[in-house]
Amino acid sequence: MAGVVERRSIDVVPDSERYGTAFSQFTLWLGANLQITAVVTGALAVVFGSGAFWAVIGLLLGNLLGGAVMALHSAQGPRLGLPQMISSRAQFGVRGAAVPLALVIVMYIGFFASGSVLAGQAVGELTHLGDTPGIVLFALVTAVAAAIGYRVIHALGRVAGLVCAVTFVYLGARLLQRAELSELLADRAFSLPLFLLAISLAASWQLAFGPYVADYSRYLPRSTSARATFWWTLSGSALGSQWSMTFGALAAAAAGPAFTGHEVNYIVGLGGAGVMASFLYFVIALGKLTINVLNTYGGFMSMVTGISGFRGQRLLGPRARAAYIAGIMVAGTAVALIGKDSFLTSFKDFLLFLLTAFTPWSAINLVDYYLIAKERYDLPALSDPNGRYGAWRWKALSVYAVGLAAQLPFLATHFYTGPLVDPLGGADISWLVGLAVPALLYWLLARDDDTAPEHTILTAERTPEPRPQTQDTA
Repeated sequence: MAGVVERRSIDVVPDSERYGTAFSQFTLWLGANLQITAVVTGALAVVFGSGAFWAVIGLLLGNLLGGAVMALHSAQGPRLGLPQMISSRAQFGVRGAAVPLALVIVMYIGFFASGSVLAGQAVGELTHLGDTPGIVLFALVTAVAAAIGYRVIHALGRVAGLVCAVTFVYLGARLLQRAELSELLADRAFSLPLFLLAISLAASWQLAFGPYVADYSRYLPRSTSARATFWWTLSGSALGSQWSMTFGALAAAAAGPAFTGHEVNYIVGLGGAGVMASFLYFVIALGKLTINVLNTYGGFMSMVTGISGFRGQRLLGPRARAAYIAGIMVAGTAVALIGKDSFLTSFKDFLLFLLTAFTPWSAINLVDYYLIAKERYDLPALSDPNGRYGAWRWKALSVYAVGLAAQLPFLATHFYTGPLVDPLGGADISWLVGLAVPALLYWLLARDDDTAPEHTILTAERTPEPRPQTQDTA
């Protein structure tokens, strides 16, 4: 067991502990996306008024666009050997990175809660204990798996990917026995706002992986091709999510009002009763376990990253690790129990909120890593508030604030609608603004920064004292 339980947290993974191939990203992200919450996300496009035909096309565009951004983050993992949000210190400062990290932690708790609602229904049916005990039991299993760490997460992805793929083929066939595909796709009426909603739902789904995707590629050997990491990550995530979301859109079109509020029972009902129903409840719980473990593990990494920026601690003992994970589990479970009766509306708004919060961060991180630093970071300095990157970097923090504010006029949610939404016919294009404005602004402000080293500086133990700061020609 000692070789299975992970010892690393936010410290650099040394080359001697690296292993695996880029294909592992395909199996992990395929398994993480073949699950019930992705089904519900796809169904939302239809529930809120779109026909299945245009919903599926919009979801595909969103998954490809958002997935490409997410996969660019994944490619940073083998190069740096660090969790994703640590690299944000190069843009925001060692302590300034706590600002986007606060929103990231909210994201993890929210996704933990939403996943627990749906998986809790499945566990409750499977064990005959009911929804609330099912949510609590599922949360406990999630916490244990997250505490074990990286190896069990990838193992879960492989198993869930295979089991859920076979199950979704079966459920798809059962759905098409109830309704003709041509009938489900017959409604070709086009609505730009609804089409953009479908794109936004899928894009937000993919972009929300950005703050932790490199956490699961950082153990790959440093020699792993960035291109291979990018394509295997994009392929697994886009295929798994589009498969699930297409099924959800078609199921919502076939079921009509019977789907809303009874998502798990409707899907299980497609498969039959008795032993098959029990198996389907198990598959739903298994699929959600994979992604909820990712969210819990990512939340743990983000909390450690935020706090260590002020405390300077990088290494954690087993008790501290368990305490962080338990905190996320308790908070997520509480939110799940409070919000389980208004799940669909709350989840749609939560997804769009995430999109608003993380597109500016993603734009800043990618522009800095690929265009300004040219993939060269001083890794020891990422833990030193008095070092190369400083404690607070106001350029990035200011651009992040501008990126958040720039989206508000274009944002359409249940609790807030921006003034420019109606002139655009009700379309929500906030995520496009949230990517473009911060990316351009940060590049203009930071392109002459000379904080990037001449080459990637690995660990203090493996390198001499950092060279004096040099002028970067990028």
